[in-house]
Amino acid sequence: MDRFLYLAMSGAKETAYAQSINNHNLANANTTGFRQALAYAYTAPVRGPVYDSRDYVQVGNQVIDFCPGTLQATGRDLDVAVQDEGFLVVQTEDGGEAYTRAGNLQVDATGVLRDARGLAVLGDGGPITIPEYESLNIGTDGTITIRPAGAAPNALAAVDRLRLVKPDTQNLLRGEDGLIRAQNGQVAVPDASVRVVSGMLETSNVNTVASLTRMIELSRAFETHIKMMETASSNEKNHNRLLAVS
Repeated sequence: MDRFLYLAMSGAKETAYAQSINNHNLANANTTGFRQALAYAYTAPVRGPVYDSRDYVQVGNQVIDFCPGTLQATGRDLDVAVQDEGFLVVQTEDGGEAYTRAGNLQVDATGVLRDARGLAVLGDGGPITIPEYESLNIGTDGTITIRPAGAAPNALAAVDRLRLVKPDTQNLLRGEDGLIRAQNGQVAVPDASVRVVSGMLETSNVNTVASLTRMIELSRAFETHIKMMETASSNEKNHNRLLAVS
């Protein structure tokens, strides 16, 4: 009976974990540049010295789905969307580097270019600082060109260039802050093949219909495991009662 109970408990535990990942995806369905996480399960066999014992279910580490989202036009000069593969690079609070697809950028009061989280966006020479300007344009290669405040219409100046990278996605993981990092801690070098589109943002790649359907499936699976555990408990009580009578 303990096998029955522990197998059901294993299934319920991992189903609840998969549900939490699915719920996190749904919560970020409208987050710019978000990449959904995928939970995969595998069989973890337990073998005895003589007979095969049992097979537990285990959920592996989260896998990030790097399929692109759709591009939406905003008409805002500081909005950029990364085309195909690649990432923008931001400076984390601890001074490290992380990758993001969220291109809804802004310039703070000191002229530092930041993402929606307030993290500094990195360029070829570190955090990008933009002086006061009349107009701004971000080229497909990430070059930021401005017309300085008070300058003539044809007086354009290149300020910096967004640092665009394309690391191996097999070596990437998402931290608790939602940012993407390399598992080995290595820093990706700039990749000239990465292109951006100005005046557009990339949506989340979460399919809300599929995620809602998945949520229902996981809920039903969890209920099934709980009923199995209740059945195991009931059978155990009946067995104890029979033993007491005998």
